[in-house]
Amino acid sequence: MMQFTEAPPQPFTHQMTPFSNPTMNKSQIHRTRPWPGFPTSKSLGSFGDANCMEQLLVHCANAIESNDATLAQQILWVLNNIAPPDGDSNQRLACGFLRALIARAAKSGSCKLQLAALANANTNLAIDTHRFSVIELASFVDLTPWRRFGFTAANAAILEAVEGYSVIHIVDLSLTHCMQIPTLIDAIANRHEVPPLVKLTVATAIDDFPPTLDLSYEELGSKLVNFARSKNVMMEFRVSPSSYKDGFATLIEEIRMQHLVYAESGEALVVNCHMMLHYIPEESFESCYAFDQSSSLRTMFLKGLRSLDPTVVILVDEDADLTSNNMVCRLRSAFNYLWIPYDTMDTFLPHGSKQRQWYEADICWKIENVIAHEGLQRVERLEPRSRWVQRMRNANFRGVSFGEDAVSEVKTMLDEHAAGWGLKKEEEDLVLTWKGHNVVFATAWLPA
Repeated sequence: MMQFTEAPPQPFTHQMTPFSNPTMNKSQIHRTRPWPGFPTSKSLGSFGDANCMEQLLVHCANAIESNDATLAQQILWVLNNIAPPDGDSNQRLACGFLRALIARAAKSGSCKLQLAALANANTNLAIDTHRFSVIELASFVDLTPWRRFGFTAANAAILEAVEGYSVIHIVDLSLTHCMQIPTLIDAIANRHEVPPLVKLTVATAIDDFPPTLDLSYEELGSKLVNFARSKNVMMEFRVSPSSYKDGFATLIEEIRMQHLVYAESGEALVVNCHMMLHYIPEESFESCYAFDQSSSLRTMFLKGLRSLDPTVVILVDEDADLTSNNMVCRLRSAFNYLWIPYDTMDTFLPHGSKQRQWYEADICWKIENVIAHEGLQRVERLEPRSRWVQRMRNANFRGVSFGEDAVSEVKTMLDEHAAGWGLKKEEEDLVLTWKGHNVVFATAWLPA
């Protein structure tokens, strides 16, 4: 059974695995070298450790950014030989970045005129993201603590915050399409002889990024209402036509109008933000929020949230920084964070399984968005816990500690997964770790 005392951080796993004998198929071994004097396939093992792969990716990114098509093509050829998509976790990680760099090169100046070597490599650029059924998605998110950690910590904090309320209004801004809610409903049913009325509001279903569902939110809502009824919990479900693209401005205004009517009758307002807020753009736009047009959308969203005077706000997200305007800096940050899902995958998913393909497709989508896109198309803009904490404080929220029940629930959940996962507290917050490295944080907030 794993221990939850914090172990000393270990070296990055993606920097530990030697790469002495890369797996190559016959077409790769016999592929003609692109230029005289360039390494042969047999000598590519010297390029194999993860530090070297990271440096090759950085050099390739710099070549693409400077429009040096010849150098970019040379490095992409090497990467294609040392980073097969079916290799070990380090190789698959590098392959994801190789795919993203090819996508960026295809858009970049003279580089797009000189991609013959890539065509010869038969590199498959398509990312086949899966459309999940509800049952598939529920099973998928249960595979790893990556999302379950946030669900578990948030549900425990919500239950504590809404004790004594007869009506609970939950605004669920979640990347995983309400997969957290059934467990919360079950807990509410078990804690009350006469359960409170639960109102659930979600933003319009988003297909801009994975995971995606194979049914509408109206159909999903019907399933949730039926599940709640089976637990003797009355639920109302509503979809707001609002989007991360405008900072959920429409949603904030709708909730404001509703809450003015129901707050005096003892309705708790819970806002659950699970790996969604980092999609809100940082650019400033006019007319998104009537009361302030001078700040970024993230700042405006949090100010709008504070104006609702919510009972509790839960903010869960991945603890990394992918906000740099410099693509090479983003590549380094992403490489030194996204080794974690590839490393953990080998502990719970067999090689070649469908679920592994789905899991890796989601990560590859994230990598490509970070590397190949700019402007409003680049939606993967993770910010570290420290920056979100400051944002929340600036918006006049105060952090609250997770109680003993929340910590106990998270520890129990982690017991169901592989050794290597850990839990630590940073100030009032809970942080999920993998081999000592921060992965996901959970924070709880009250109006100051």
